Amino acid sequence: METSSLLDRITINPLVCHGKPTIRNKRYMVESMLEYLSAGDSIEELLIEFPDLEREDFLACIQFATKALKTKTYHLAVA
Repeated sequence: METSSLLDRITINPLVCHGKPTIRNKRYMVESMLEYLSAGDSIEELLIEFPDLEREDFLACIQFATKALKTKTYHLAVA
């Protein structure tokens, strides 16, 4: 799957999870899914735990984090 189509799965909506990046506008935060993966859970295990998510959703989280880390400057949002 292309990077751009994977990243389309990540949404930022101020009305969902306080504007944090989520998977497909659901209440699954990218940050939380990355924490599961970094703790050693496999994508296959997480697919069982979260049956409404797809393998590509987890790949999108990883891709999103990779792109975020490549950013040279960070901007704070002022509300």
